[in-house]
Amino acid sequence: MIVHSISFRVMTLEDVDQVLQVEECCFTNPWKKEAFENELLNNRFATYLIAEDEDQIIGYCGVWVIIDEAHITNIAVMPDYRGNKIGETLLKKAMLYASMRKAKKMSLEVRVSNQVAKKLYRKLGFQDGGIRKSYYTDNHEDALVMWVNL
Repeated sequence: MIVHSISFRVMTLEDVDQVLQVEECCFTNPWKKEAFENELLNNRFATYLIAEDEDQIIGYCGVWVIIDEAHITNIAVMPDYRGNKIGETLLKKAMLYASMRKAKKMSLEVRVSNQVAKKLYRKLGFQDGGIRKSYYTDNHEDALVMWVNL
């Protein structure tokens, strides 16, 4: 895949259909359109960042900032674009955004089997915090909870 010029911005309602394509490509149990619309319209704690290659959305990252803690809801990059530091850049931008909103810590859950994601999170300072048993509904895999001080 030839990467053209990647840009990053805040997600809008007009982006939901393209974000759904990323979601459905990347996850076995994808969020529905209504979930993203609810996040954008009704969740005052939520902000979603997107990565675009020209006019095509190729990745996104959701972050909630509640008082002084932040939480990554989802992060995904289209398979053809992986290995170009797009996920890393999205996460760094989410961390910066949360920090600017006065968050002191950030958490996320990751499948215990997802070695690539865990390596990225550790690279950015996340540390293991605990296990959520049978967290993922598609196969009942455990989730590793990870934290980082911002």
